[in-house]
Amino acid sequence: MNNIKMLRVEALDIFRALTMFLMLFVNDIPGLRDIPHWLLHATEHEDMLGFSDTIFPGFLFAMGMAVPFAIENRFKKGDTTGQVAVHIFWRTVALLVMGLFTVNRDTIDATATGISKPWFSILMVLAFFLVWSVYPKVSGLRKWLFAAMKLLGVAILAYLFYRYRGVNGSSFSPQWWGILGLIGWTYLVCASIYLLIRSDLMLNLIALGLMLGCSVCSEAGLFSTIGFIQYLPSEATLHAFGLTGVVASILMQRFANPERPNCFLLLFLQIGIGMLIAGVVSHNFWIISKLQATPTWFFYCCSIFFPLFAFIYLLTDVLGKSGWFKILAPAGKLTLTCYIIPYVWYSLQSLLQVSYPEVLTSGLPGLLKSVVYSFLILAIAWGLMKINIKLKV
Repeated sequence: MNNIKMLRVEALDIFRALTMFLMLFVNDIPGLRDIPHWLLHATEHEDMLGFSDTIFPGFLFAMGMAVPFAIENRFKKGDTTGQVAVHIFWRTVALLVMGLFTVNRDTIDATATGISKPWFSILMVLAFFLVWSVYPKVSGLRKWLFAAMKLLGVAILAYLFYRYRGVNGSSFSPQWWGILGLIGWTYLVCASIYLLIRSDLMLNLIALGLMLGCSVCSEAGLFSTIGFIQYLPSEATLHAFGLTGVVASILMQRFANPERPNCFLLLFLQIGIGMLIAGVVSHNFWIISKLQATPTWFFYCCSIFFPLFAFIYLLTDVLGKSGWFKILAPAGKLTLTCYIIPYVWYSLQSLLQVSYPEVLTSGLPGLLKSVVYSFLILAIAWGLMKINIKLKV
């Protein structure tokens, strides 16, 4: 089972690109007036699945689907288990560091720190690119130059960490882990489990079941008396999204066949219906809430992801319509770059005191503005890649 040949499908890259593009969109629409409530995030105690509440778990699902490919490709290139484990560790560290910096920038006290939030953001992003850019493999002077650039990035982050002061005198800390940090913890869990059990479907299903069990027990309050639980880095529900993606990836390897797609399409549709039924049942016990990370939220989201992925697979790998999604390609290939660029975009807007015309701050024109903005971010990421600047961890 561990020697399974991993066959890459276009639908996976497009699914990830779509979730990244939509993440840019939903991150830009808060603050718009007169837009449908269902587009936004539900509040903590609101029993609702807003459109925005489906995007982050969709990304975790896509990340989970990519984990088997990434690990198997490393083994194919000759990496040992230890080398893959080290790669997983450092990739997690990178995501956690970036997540912590993005979180702390939100509560910075510019007066106490001596650095405004926009400048903190710009320096932070500059450091990210210096440390985690994809540098060409060279020798001689250029090799030392690139090493110096990485060290400069580390120095900038150390400087920002040292100078940081938050509101009420708070210090730099994991107030929460940020989107990138949560992705990092979920990646660590999914990649570590897959590294241990590889493509064994039954063991992966057991791992997913145990994680869902932890989610249910947590929501039922069964962990409230166990002190260390409150210090765990993330919700079990988030890890369950990633592990569901891993299971989906393994199922795809077994059943996806562009020449005979019906079996795979029917399987993912049936799983989607099963998740919907589970969501209806669990709704009797918990509300639909992203902020509370309830099992109900998990099941309803997954009831969307499986049929949606099957539909994208039908369009791209079966009917050959992948060209329809070509405009989203940067979001799939340059995902981290696309996520980081907005920190500079919004900072420059603030420093230059640029504001949108009133007509673009509400209603349909405002939503169209956010769509255009999302495409502009993709274009900037693509332009940076053309001059060999892109982030990768």
